[in-house]
Amino acid sequence: MTYDLIVLGGGPAGYVAALRAGQVGLKAALIERERVGGMCLAWGCIPPKALIESARLFQRMGQASHWGIGGFDPSMLRFNWPAAVQRALGIAAGLGRDIEARLRKHGVDLIQGEATILAADLVQVDGRSLSTRATLIATGSRVEVGHQPLPRERVWTPRELLGQSALPEALVVYGQGGNALELAQLLRITGHEVALLCPEERLLPELDPVLEDALAARLARDGVRIEREVLLDGYEDGQVRAGALRIPAGAIVVATRRRAVLPASHVALATREGFLCTDAGLQTSVPGIYAAGDVTGRASLAHAASAQGLFVVNRLKGHRAPLELDHYPLTVYSLPEAAQIGATEPQLRSRGVPFKASLFSMSANGKALAEGQTEGFVRILSDPATGHVLGVQILADQAADLIAEAAVLMRMEGTVFDLAGTAHAHPTVSEVFLEASLAATRPATR
Repeated sequence: MTYDLIVLGGGPAGYVAALRAGQVGLKAALIERERVGGMCLAWGCIPPKALIESARLFQRMGQASHWGIGGFDPSMLRFNWPAAVQRALGIAAGLGRDIEARLRKHGVDLIQGEATILAADLVQVDGRSLSTRATLIATGSRVEVGHQPLPRERVWTPRELLGQSALPEALVVYGQGGNALELAQLLRITGHEVALLCPEERLLPELDPVLEDALAARLARDGVRIEREVLLDGYEDGQVRAGALRIPAGAIVVATRRRAVLPASHVALATREGFLCTDAGLQTSVPGIYAAGDVTGRASLAHAASAQGLFVVNRLKGHRAPLELDHYPLTVYSLPEAAQIGATEPQLRSRGVPFKASLFSMSANGKALAEGQTEGFVRILSDPATGHVLGVQILADQAADLIAEAAVLMRMEGTVFDLAGTAHAHPTVSEVFLEASLAATRPATR
């Protein structure tokens, strides 16, 4: 049998591409060595977010009296880690079954096993050779822990963290970016002493500093110890050693930058810094072999990986629209959440692009006040001459959902005048967009 497309890897890039291929009439096969859904569904995206929701409820239950609720002793509240993890993994498992059913519905062949690329048009799985007109590598990425100068039993990947039946009283999270920050806050809110050690100066280098500073301040208020520009030296006597620092910890959760998982291949695929090189059409150095998602190093977001997978299928169907990664939102599932899209303020300044910054606080929004979620803001960066939206940053309880409005606006090349003229239901949190856009249509400070 000859396939139109063989996809290697069943994560957000791979399964979305395979599903779309089936929907548009391409004969497709999806090869996955573990479970469909990949790292994102198994432990990277859905389970941590489910745990964060458990932590959110735990935190709010401790504030029940503020909401006029009594009848129990808040001091007796305990966070049940195994039960919360079981719930989170159950959600992921259900989603995985749903994805598999959808793939089969659209005629995609699901093959479990380890794939080897034999040629541009030939893939082998467990001794079985499959012919294909195109191959999509979507094998993802992983955290590397072997190089750390620490006893391996004390070092956990985020995946291994979910496998623990109990957690030590004190933990260190080592890394940077949204995942490291989310894990540190989750562990702190659920009752652990937490230190977040960052190997570089910036905790969240991809975020606009206005968001990074706000999140760092929130973590400090939550009681997370933050140390920047530190490297792990070792572990002894129950303490993590990092230069002159000695930090008590029963375990170290490593959430450092990820490395590509490259498939076995008999053809030479060009790489750069360990990631597959791709052109503007996401084709690798070998014609007919494409790559999408983490393995390319072009974006480390699940929704960006999915968009890249869809982009490859569209290319195979003859569509030639460009890939616009600048229009993909970046989200951090912290408490409160952070999200941004488009250019940041430092990027605009470095390019010499004039802009107007307009900010509206969540504390002035009626629904946010009613929900007790008043921390944060919406900030719009716009062209002072035309009103075109250049970038948006949000810090809010539901920032990851709110950013979709900004994404649509920027996709349509909208302006703050378009936004200001759009009626928003009252009372809703989305009204902060209306208020920020109204501020943008008159003089605003940077």
